[in-house]
Amino acid sequence: MTAFAFSQGYSSKEANKEHRRIHAKVDRIRVQVDSLELDNQILLPELMAAFKQAVKSKAQQDSVTLVILKRINTLSDKIVSLENQSRYMDSTALEIFNKLVLVENKIVTLTNSYSEMAKLKSDSPITAEPKYNSAQYKQTYMESLGHFQNQEFDEAISGFKELVLSDATNDLADNSQYWLAECHYSQKNFKKAIAAFEKVFTYPATDKDDDAQLKIGLSYQSIGNIKKAREEFQRMLDYFPGSEYYPKAKEALKQLSIN
Repeated sequence: MTAFAFSQGYSSKEANKEHRRIHAKVDRIRVQVDSLELDNQILLPELMAAFKQAVKSKAQQDSVTLVILKRINTLSDKIVSLENQSRYMDSTALEIFNKLVLVENKIVTLTNSYSEMAKLKSDSPITAEPKYNSAQYKQTYMESLGHFQNQEFDEAISGFKELVLSDATNDLADNSQYWLAECHYSQKNFKKAIAAFEKVFTYPATDKDDDAQLKIGLSYQSIGNIKKAREEFQRMLDYFPGSEYYPKAKEALKQLSIN
C-alpha cells in the first residue's frame, strides 16, 4: 500500500468517526427536546389546572367575604336604627300624646261653636248659666281637695274635671286644673299629668304657674326623658327666679347634668 493510499484510508476513517460523533450528539439533543416536549405536555396542563383552581378559589373567597361584609354592614345599620328608635321612643310617644290632647281640645271648641250656632238658630240664649254658683263651686272644690288628700284620686279627678268644665272663669278654676294634674301625677300617669299641668298656663291670673312648671320637669324626669326634663327645669330657672321652688329646680338640673 502506497503512502497516499494509507493516508487516504486514514482520512476516510476519521471522517466516518466524526460523522458518527455528530450524529450521536444530534440524537442526544433530539432526545432532550422530546423529553422537554413530553414534560410540557404532562406538566403544563397540571400547572394550568392548579393555577385556575387557585384563582377560582380566591374569587369564591372574595365573593363570600364580600357577601358577609355586606350582611354585617346591614345588621350594623339596623342595630343603630333600633338604638335610635329606642332612644327617642318616649319623647316621640309623648309628642303624639300632646298632639292628641290638642286635637281633643279642638274638637271641644268646635263642638261648643256648633252648640252656639244651634242656639242662635233656635233663638235660645247663647250664654248658659253656670252649673255652680260661687258658694257651690267652692264647696265642690273643697270636697275634691279632700278626696285628693285622702288619696281618693278617682273621686278627686271627677270633681276637679267637673269644676274646670263647668266654669273656667271662676277664681278657683286654675287651682282646680292644677289639682287635676296633681291627681294624674300621684297616680304615676305622668304623660296625662304633663298635659294637665300645661293647661294651667292658659289661665292668665293663675298663681300655680311655677308649681306646674316644676311638676312638668319632674314628670319628664319620671318617664326617663332626661333631655326634656333639663329643658323644663331650665325654663323654671329662667322664668320663675323668685319662686320658692327655684332651689329645688336648680338642684334637679344640677343632678341631671352630672348624670
